[in-house]
Amino acid sequence: MTEPVIRPDARAFLDFWNASLLARMEDFPAEQVRAIMNQVRATAPSVVHDLAVLRDLEAGFDGRSLRMRFYDRRAERAPGPLVIYYHGGGFVLGDLDTHHALCIALAEQLDLPLVSVEYRLAPEHPWPAAPDDAEAAARWLAEHAEDALDRGIASLVLAGDSAGANLAAVTARALRDAPAAVPVSAQFLAYPCVDSAGGTRSRAEFAEGFLLTSASIDWFFKQYAAPAGDPRFDLLHADPTGMPPTVLVTAGLDPLRDEGRIYAGALIAAGVPVTYREARGNIHGCFSMAAAIPSTAADIREAVAALGLAMAAGQARDEGGTGD
Repeated sequence: MTEPVIRPDARAFLDFWNASLLARMEDFPAEQVRAIMNQVRATAPSVVHDLAVLRDLEAGFDGRSLRMRFYDRRAERAPGPLVIYYHGGGFVLGDLDTHHALCIALAEQLDLPLVSVEYRLAPEHPWPAAPDDAEAAARWLAEHAEDALDRGIASLVLAGDSAGANLAAVTARALRDAPAAVPVSAQFLAYPCVDSAGGTRSRAEFAEGFLLTSASIDWFFKQYAAPAGDPRFDLLHADPTGMPPTVLVTAGLDPLRDEGRIYAGALIAAGVPVTYREARGNIHGCFSMAAAIPSTAADIREAVAALGLAMAAGQARDEGGTGD
């Protein structure tokens, strides 16, 4: 087997990662892994931004509350789409801060309001806590955005990376079947987790040494405790008919690469408009690690441009349909 082509900055990051305790996170309890990640993040420089609005908020429903963070380039804007972002982290790790820089970049480049959602994590809160929170947050924002954000919204764009991309797609499916107060106009999925079976070539080819390993995948899934084959987890077992226009990005050196490709193909076969991009030579998690892998900035810009075009095309289709 030939060696995969890897970007120099991704290679440098992997050299650091593979020499750290985090490379064997499956040997530690989740709480300790989170603490180590927080220590690493504390050494990173603050993110400089030009946003007019950046504030935390809290939403309460069903006897619980969720933290969210609101980003917007503009102090005021006319009604339009709202991006809801679900962070990655294997359903076990991650929070508003781990994906703060990425959410700033997305809000700035998309020029859309964006809300990042901090859903409950396993193992303290196993499946279906995360998809329950993700759906509840989307419905709450669809109904209460005008009061909570001082914004009128016309549609939702559901977005996320890795486990968060899974939650975005699971939520899009739920809102397809039982619509919220406003429609879902698009979904933006970065290296999504969509299949628990793990029989793809990329799962085997990148099982070790590329940040997300076969052992860490098993560690995440064991704590999440979702039933295999359930469509609120295994999206390859879910009917893709009627899903919103989709931008799906995979990373070339990611164990999840092939299942992302397969899911994109399933959406296309069901008649869903799909834009597919691959961050070649890059690794799982790259979007939230652009400071450590600077070449990722170009991948993010390309994905954002693709989402903008997909949303414009969807709007044109909708306007064409209403004019017949």
